[in-house]
Amino acid sequence: MKRCTIIILMFNTFCAYSQIPHELVYFVGCFVNGTTQDTLDNKHYCLAFTALESAEEKNPPEKRDSPDTILFPSEEVQLGVKNRLICFVNYFYPPSIKVSWTKNGGPVSEGVSLSRYFPNNDGTFHQFSTLTFTPSEGDVYSCTVEHSALETPQTSIWEPDVSDHSLGPDIFCGVGLTLGLLMFTAGVFLIVKGQNQH
Repeated sequence: MKRCTIIILMFNTFCAYSQIPHELVYFVGCFVNGTTQDTLDNKHYCLAFTALESAEEKNPPEKRDSPDTILFPSEEVQLGVKNRLICFVNYFYPPSIKVSWTKNGGPVSEGVSLSRYFPNNDGTFHQFSTLTFTPSEGDVYSCTVEHSALETPQTSIWEPDVSDHSLGPDIFCGVGLTLGLLMFTAGVFLIVKGQNQH
């Protein structure tokens, strides 16, 4: 079996104090089995290899930045009241992403929208995907982002947290009851004080 070895020698000629621009010179030689004799097929390999090297120099691999994802509701969450979940995808490059949604583990396509991408000042991009939904206790939603800079898809999970909102009526009730007791106590004090003065 013949082995083809391709040797590329690069010489960079320059002069330290010269006004002449630098020049990059390529010497390409193909050696088969240690000799300079070559067949037509091997010459094709050499030409193909040099064309590939030249293309890679002119078009270096594109840089890639993986996205950051945040998932949040657009308004204060109330059970049974229509709302929108926003999946904000930021700092990604190139500007091509795929966003998918689930509810309780099942795919969701109805009520889903995806904005166009917008440029950031650092050369990356950001984009929004929204899901119109009506929250119910126990529901779990997720937004999954796929991008060429990610080895695996990136998933953010959200579920309605109504525990803080359910304290509202209790707090108002407690404050009202406290004020009522204070007023009752003050009233009794004034009545007793008035009777003692007679």
